[in-house]
Amino acid sequence: MTIRVGSWSVRLAPRALVTGAALLVLACAVSVAALATGEYTVPVPDIVAAVLGQGPPVAELIVGKLRVPRVVTGLLVGAAFGLSGAIFQSLTRNPLGSPDFIGFTAGASTGGIIAVVAGGSAMTIAGGALAGCVVTAVLVYALAYRGGVQGYRLVLVGIGANALLLAVNSYLLTRANINDAATAGAWLTGSLSGRGWDHALPVALALAVLLPMCAYVSRPMRMIEMGDDAAKAMGIKVEPVRAVAIAAGVLLSGVATAAAGPVIFVALAAPQLARRLTRSPGVTMGASALTGAVLLTAADLAAQRLLAPTQLPVGVLTAAIGGTYLVLLLRKERH
Repeated sequence: MTIRVGSWSVRLAPRALVTGAALLVLACAVSVAALATGEYTVPVPDIVAAVLGQGPPVAELIVGKLRVPRVVTGLLVGAAFGLSGAIFQSLTRNPLGSPDFIGFTAGASTGGIIAVVAGGSAMTIAGGALAGCVVTAVLVYALAYRGGVQGYRLVLVGIGANALLLAVNSYLLTRANINDAATAGAWLTGSLSGRGWDHALPVALALAVLLPMCAYVSRPMRMIEMGDDAAKAMGIKVEPVRAVAIAAGVLLSGVATAAAGPVIFVALAAPQLARRLTRSPGVTMGASALTGAVLLTAADLAAQRLLAPTQLPVGVLTAAIGGTYLVLLLRKERH
């Protein structure tokens, strides 16, 4: 199926459409489960009434004030991580080309820790995380640039930067006082606990601006996946497209980390799971965003319910799941 708007066209595969619809339904189902269950169970009709501002006072407090902002933040952050991972895996042509491995998440963590040690507020920590991610990306891009940026070089430089920044983060934590170290440690695990509309809104705005940008460069990026020379032969301006895509991926990763902390492995796993679901030869951005949203929201729901009444940070669960996934991925690559 091909949709044309003037000179712009996009081809939609039937399986990708069905997969996208199924992921949307699954995201809605997980969201309803997160809104309905917990220490205080809320019937679905009361959820709808509470969202519309017409429910019982208790339901409006629990659902409207506490659960809805957390679920919405999870969906948006998961989508941002999934889309960011899809961009970098496409650019590097490497399933390990994720912000978690090429230094951007570690850079965001460094910015967040510095803000914590400096006594910053929650918004200052978020700003520090975004700034750290952007600064790291600029440095990695500059170091990897040799008349252009090749995927393998970006991955190698990024892995080196990641190792260096992790060492810096460890040093900062050892030098911080015990209260700051505890605050930074809690933030570094990645969590949706206590997240409100002030966390969700920046991610929503970033997605609103960056999604059209990603859609615009998605076709040229598929050409670049076949190699720079092949893309240039088809008239693609490789470096401008790559620069725009990197900027979009960095900003998505940065705002997501600023909102929820460095929730690792969502950006790694979501694009590969989406690729297998759609059976696409390359990374699919829309399906990756939806898969990331489902993964993070489902992981947060499980983190809240597995050891209830104790709640785990969602980053603990995604790390456990992601570590298992990474082992399976490496095992498959070996065979």
